[in-house]
Amino acid sequence: MTQTEVGDQGLHGHGGHARAVAHEEGQQHPIKLYLVVWGWLFILSACSYAVDYFGVQGLLRWGLILTFMMLKAGLIVAVFMHMAWERLALVYAIIVPPLVILVFVAIMVIESDYTEVTRVLSFGAGR
Repeated sequence: MTQTEVGDQGLHGHGGHARAVAHEEGQQHPIKLYLVVWGWLFILSACSYAVDYFGVQGLLRWGLILTFMMLKAGLIVAVFMHMAWERLALVYAIIVPPLVILVFVAIMVIESDYTEVTRVLSFGAGR
């Protein structure tokens, strides 16, 4: 095969022309998808505001607000940033590092509680 034949066949023997045409056209998603996602974002935001409106307090409040926030962020990343249509390796490269950071933050929170209890028991309550 000559150099031009290799270029026409693409890296793995597939036609390079079809890829070029698909790349020029771009990916088109139906408007209904974006409207449905917009509706869910509106509903989740309304639920988040309802938590404050009804005066939910304590861990339940923060748990609900964080849950609604993560759901909205997931929808935005999946649809508007087109992660739902990306390769799995790219999704892992973007999603896994923040999850690992959250695990480390959780470990630090557990460690801080242990450290605080140890200091209170050793040195007494702050006098």
